[in-house]
Amino acid sequence: MITWIGLCAGEIWRYLDTHEGTASLEAMVAEIDAPRETILMAVGWLAREKYILIEGYLPDFKVMLNSNPPKKET
Repeated sequence: MITWIGLCAGEIWRYLDTHEGTASLEAMVAEIDAPRETILMAVGWLAREKYILIEGYLPDFKVMLNSNPPKKET
């Protein structure tokens, strides 16, 4: 399951990148080919890792790429 969540997180990032960095949660659920539950888990993971930001309230969440994501240690 972790692998599927990670793959979905990549799809979400690509989706946001091609939509000016922002989209509604419902638009992503409608357009990304993954179960809603997996998308929600992937959004939570990306938010926890600070790769995306979430604004708004139910039912109209906006998801945005973080313009200042965490730096990866090398």
